[in-house]
Amino acid sequence: MTSTDLTTYVTFGYLACGVGYLAAVVATAPHSTFRRVVLGFLLVVLGLHTTAIGLRWVESYEMGMGHAPLSNLYESLVFFAWAIALSLVVVRFRFKIDIIPLLGIPVVFLVLDSTSLFNLDPNIRPLIPALQSNWLVAHVVTCFLGYGGFAVSFVAAVLLLIARSWESAAKLLPKRELLDEIVYRSVLVGFPLLTVGIITGAAWADYAWGRYWSWDPKETWSLVTWLVYSAFLHARLARGWAGGRTALLSVLGFAAVLFTYFGVNYLPGLHSYF
Repeated sequence: MTSTDLTTYVTFGYLACGVGYLAAVVATAPHSTFRRVVLGFLLVVLGLHTTAIGLRWVESYEMGMGHAPLSNLYESLVFFAWAIALSLVVVRFRFKIDIIPLLGIPVVFLVLDSTSLFNLDPNIRPLIPALQSNWLVAHVVTCFLGYGGFAVSFVAAVLLLIARSWESAAKLLPKRELLDEIVYRSVLVGFPLLTVGIITGAAWADYAWGRYWSWDPKETWSLVTWLVYSAFLHARLARGWAGGRTALLSVLGFAAVLFTYFGVNYLPGLHSYF
């Protein structure tokens, strides 16, 4: 079995996890056996997802290319989905609530399924000269782990806004204070990872193109994303914002993440190889 085949199975595994979580949350008590079974299945799928990424890395060496599977849009989508799934699992174990993975797993499925939707080439290709640097791994891994944290913050922020807007829905959701804490803590983890990602990206740019910053569209929007989350933390820590206002900033920040990742990939620039 190739890594591409395994990734296909993993995609539908996440779909099954989403259906399972929906059934578990709707029909069972918070500590039911069925919920534990669904969580266990999610861990298995995440393990297979990790195996698929590792297998693709091994395949690149067997083909004489030998590079981390982070070099094109197909590979980055697979890793982006992995980072979100890992973040969902961490939050599930940390806060003991199932509705975050319930709403987050469909995002993971859609990210993985977009590799087929956009008809992306799954074949392993040699690295172009600009990507032949160890800075690639440090830059991409830190950015996407940060994005995973922001995705969890976004899901919790949407739930918090729903809870604040509809009293009837609030009775079915975790307490607002808990959702607000997840929104904040997830950004608190994601922000330094994004910061490190931008710094390592600048070092990579200097290695590849001889300058740290070029105001390339992806660089510019990465900075915009960083500024939004900087405003979030400043508002929270210095101004005492919480609840709906910081939830809105989290939603705005994740919209910037998605545009940074998807939107600017198709604009002319130094990152157009994605």
